[in-house]
Amino acid sequence: MKQLLIYERPVQLNRVAHRNHRVVASQGDFRFADAVNSVPLACVEFAQVVRQYPIVFAGNSADAVVPAALLGLRSGQNLMVDSEGRWADGAYVPAFLRRYPFVLAEREPDGGDFTVCLDAAYDGIREGGDEGAPLFDEEGKDSALLTNALQFLQEYQLHLARTREFSAALAAHGLLVSKQINVQSAQGETSTLDGFFVVDEQKLRDLKGKALQELAKSGDMGWIYAHLLSLGNVDMLSRALDKSAVPSAKH
Repeated sequence: MKQLLIYERPVQLNRVAHRNHRVVASQGDFRFADAVNSVPLACVEFAQVVRQYPIVFAGNSADAVVPAALLGLRSGQNLMVDSEGRWADGAYVPAFLRRYPFVLAEREPDGGDFTVCLDAAYDGIREGGDEGAPLFDEEGKDSALLTNALQFLQEYQLHLARTREFSAALAAHGLLVSKQINVQSAQGETSTLDGFFVVDEQKLRDLKGKALQELAKSGDMGWIYAHLLSLGNVDMLSRALDKSAVPSAKH
């Protein structure tokens, strides 16, 4: 899964080039995410996500996966975003989306050195004027908006580091297996969703001794069970898919 999948034109934030730029709050407009059917998760989010979305592991191989919240059952369809860009009422919004239009991007692959970027394609960016909140104050220092955004990005990056350790542990113990979801809508249409992995419950039960102790001591076992419980939410997405296919009543 591409970590920048919702960012059309990420550009490095520059204290000189963006000195007079401002950002208008999206006010709950998630149209930038209406075509993504899954987004990466940090493990710290599992406790909230397990109540609403299936948690899967996206990737091309079991040793290169990231946890993800499944938001739709078809490619290019996010069932949580309506035609006006509103997120489903009361549903949790993953941190991956809440940080938009900001993002931390690695300067070099696996280099551990990050730079702050923002999506130049975001229609809430303004140059000059009084609309929106400034990125920098009159002295060229970080504004309150940017300070809060940077704090959020840094905390999120720390959680992602722990999440990578969790994914690596699952792969090391051989717990992940490829999975395919076959969906049939109320209208009789069938579709298949693949390209992700889940924990094999039998392999989990077969774990013994030190391996089992490591997963329990690290806290990984709790996240594994949250993932397994969350898979029942596929039915919730299926109902949402059926609902989205029903034309709205005309008055």
